Amino acid sequence: MNPYGLTDRIYPTKPTDVYLFATCLIDQFTPQAGLDTVKLLEREGIRVHYPDQQTCCGQPAHSSGYQDEARAVALAQLDLFKEPWPVVVPSGSCGGMMRSHYPHLFAHDPVLHAKAVALAERVFELSEFLVHVVNFDHQDLGEPCTIALHTSCHARRQMGAHETSAALLDSLANVEVREQARIEECCGFGGTFAMLYPDISEAIATDKVAAIKATGVPRVVSADCGCLLNITGRSAKQDELAGSKQVSLAGEHLASFLWRRTQGEKA
Repeated sequence: MNPYGLTDRIYPTKPTDVYLFATCLIDQFTPQAGLDTVKLLEREGIRVHYPDQQTCCGQPAHSSGYQDEARAVALAQLDLFKEPWPVVVPSGSCGGMMRSHYPHLFAHDPVLHAKAVALAERVFELSEFLVHVVNFDHQDLGEPCTIALHTSCHARRQMGAHETSAALLDSLANVEVREQARIEECCGFGGTFAMLYPDISEAIATDKVAAIKATGVPRVVSADCGCLLNITGRSAKQDELAGSKQVSLAGEHLASFLWRRTQGEKA
């Protein structure tokens, strides 16, 4: 039992149905990552259900200290996933919020706490689900390439997804993953942190971009869109300030990268 009242993770056998919690950033900025998540799961014979009333997970309010507002947002999600199916989240940040913090938000209410724990037990970050539940095993059909992997702080520390993201990429025979210096460090996004402390966020992002570029790779892959937007956005701004019209660092969500590599499309 962990501090949030959750039991140690026990992975189920591959289900016939799952829910998708797509996240705000995927919905608004990188919808292809959500579509590719669906494709990856459906290829495994899994039906994907998307409750269309889902909204934000509540993390921005929670991490900013607005617990009542975070609780209101989380409450709206508790009854959306009524069937006992896994809830797959293509974001370690949102997955970490739902799995680790929902029970804590409702600790004062026995009924809602029980609901939050029941939901949290079914929440799986995408790479975690693909490795431990689906047993992802597909041939790499892409051309040889080199990439860097970035794992968000929440995915690494709350979900342990840095290991499963790395395992998925290591399974691709034609992909070389070059490790960046200080790989465990934040990219500077942190949700509302980037808006509340833009100068600090910019400095952290600048260091992260430098570390990735130092590996000599043209592309960074991550299972968290917020990190990708922050890293590639900072890189693009540096290119602009330098007068370059070339994109020096591209970014791609892990779901899209896996789908393209194993479908034989150029990636």
